[in-house]
This record gives sequence, structure tokens and C-alpha cells, in this order.
Amino acid sequence: MKQDVLEFYKALDRSLFIDNENRQFADLDTPLPIGYGQTISQPSLVAMMTDELDLNDRCTVLEIGTGSGYQTAFLARFARRVYTVERIAELTQQARKHLDALGFMNIDFRIGDGKIGLPDLAPFDRIMVTAAPSEIPLPLIDQLNPDGIMIIPVGPSGFQQLMKVHKGADGRITSKKIADVAFVPLV
Repeated sequence: MKQDVLEFYKALDRSLFIDNENRQFADLDTPLPIGYGQTISQPSLVAMMTDELDLNDRCTVLEIGTGSGYQTAFLARFARRVYTVERIAELTQQARKHLDALGFMNIDFRIGDGKIGLPDLAPFDRIMVTAAPSEIPLPLIDQLNPDGIMIIPVGPSGFQQLMKVHKGADGRITSKKIADVAFVPLV
């Protein structure tokens, strides 16, 4: 893992992103419920996914599934601009409150259907998907820049493969499995 991602992972207090009784468990490296049937991912997985995205300060990122905003903070720390889409308005409002309090100014919040992405703002250098579709949505591949990277959990409910998808300069798509994971479904 890159040193800057590791340092941010150690410094960011996950309890700042949990607004319920589970805040007391924020130091544990495990997913926790945040309400509305959603979870905040385990910190080590968030750091690993961020590292695999290979961000730099020129990247424009599309995040599908804002949730608590914890993953969004990692993206905003290492990218130029983050566009984050969440279908649950209350979670978007909570995440915005948390991220504004931390001083992040490079995040654009949207409420909508993550499966279709944000075609009006595409293409994106990187795409981070934090909920699992049964297969990779074609609109997201279409919205990825040449030489772009997407991290996405894919598979049935309860068991997915975390995939790193790369779109070559020629538009050719390749993918590789990073890990076995369990994410909430992308609906």
C-alpha cells in the first residue's frame, strides 16, 4: 500500500462517519450498519480499494454509493474532484455534513441511480463502486476514460469478487480479481 494512503487510513477517525450506536465500534476493522440497510465498510478494505484505484491529484472520480462518506473522504483526499452518487437522500445529507466538517471542498453530491452513473459529466478517470451489482453495468464502463480504472464488487448478494477493471487507451477492457468481499447489493 502506498505510504500516503496508509497514513490517511491511520489518521482518519471512522467514528466521525457513524451517527448511531455503532459509533462505539468504529475502531474495529469490520463493516458496521449505518441505517437504511446500508453499511460503512471496514477501514482496511476502504484503504486497499483506494490504493488499487491508483489516484493522483489530476483524477476526476465517480463514486457509486456515498453511504456514510467514509470512502468518499479517501477519494477526495487523493483526487482532484469526486462526484458521488447515493440513492438515499438522508445518507447524502449526513455524508455531506461529515465531509464539510472535515473541510473537503472537492466533492459534488448527487442523489440518483448509481447503475447509470453520471453520463452528463462523463468521462471519469476513476470509478469506485461501493455496492455490488450482479454484473458490471455497461454505462459505467462507457463513462470510464481511456486508461481509466474502476474498482467494483461483482456477484450475488452476500458473496462477490472485488474487481479491478482497466480500460486501455484503445478502449479494450481487462479485469482482475482483487479479493472476495461481501457488499450490500447495488439497487
